[in-house]
Formats: sequence, structure tokens, C-alpha cells
Amino acid sequence: MQVAQDTAVAPVPQPPAPGPQPLPIFAKPNLYELSGHGIDITFLPVGAGGLAHFSYQDAHRSMQFSGNQIRTIEVPDLGTFVSVTLVLTPDSGSTTFSVLLPHVNLDNQRGSSAPVHTDGITTHHRFALSPQLLRGQLERYHVTPMHGTASLVIIPL
Repeated sequence: MQVAQDTAVAPVPQPPAPGPQPLPIFAKPNLYELSGHGIDITFLPVGAGGLAHFSYQDAHRSMQFSGNQIRTIEVPDLGTFVSVTLVLTPDSGSTTFSVLLPHVNLDNQRGSSAPVHTDGITTHHRFALSPQLLRGQLERYHVTPMHGTASLVIIPL
């Protein structure tokens, strides 16, 4: 007859209980490439020389802007408006182009990108040397749907 013997059994290790996962660290884009209805733009918030760079191309012109030629305004509920002056005629007005850049979170690694859908606004500003000649609406807007990518890239010096 056999007698049962008590033997100590080692406990089986259990995987650790799942805890809160660390939040991802996002990066902001440093390159926007957008196009729509014959307009192509590229915007680097901080490019070569530490300055912002903006390129604009349509059927009539191809232009490059940098530094204080580019105006940016952060609007918390919308994103960032980026504007450049395309035509400046001292006695009759000007034409500007603005693009609304939405807030974008990217993976914090070079080469990451995300699609962007937004609007560009071409504004024709009326002006006269004699302000009393200006009546009515002074700006005319043309809105252009735009799409492209916001990316995190290596910026050459």
C-alpha cells in the first residue's frame, strides 16, 4: 500500500497585471505639402537658417517666401493661419494667399506623416489712394479646398 506524500509545489509565475500604458509622445509636423485646384504650396514652419519657408505655385506664378514675408496667426479653435502677399500694388490693392493648417499629431519619428484636408483662401484687397472712393466690401475671398500631407522630416541646414 502506498502512502501519499506531501510535496511542495512551486507557484506558477503569473504575468503582471496590466497597468496604465504610457501615453504616446507626439511630434508636430515640420513640413506641409498641400495642393488643390491648380495651387501647390509647401510650408516649413522652421526651415534652413531657422526661418520659416513658404512656396506657392499656381498657373500664373511660382513664388518663394521666407522669414518675415510669412505671417502666421495661431487660432486655438481652428489651427494656424499662414499668409503671404502674392501681389502688392500701392495704388489699387493687393492679393494674399492664406492657408489654414489644422493641429496635427504625428508619431515622434522622422518620416512619419498624416493626411491633411484644409482650405486655402485667396483674398483680393481693394485699396485707393483716396479712401473716400472706397465704399462697400473691401475684400473678396476665393476658397480653395486643399489636401496633402503633414510630415516630420530632417530639415537641411
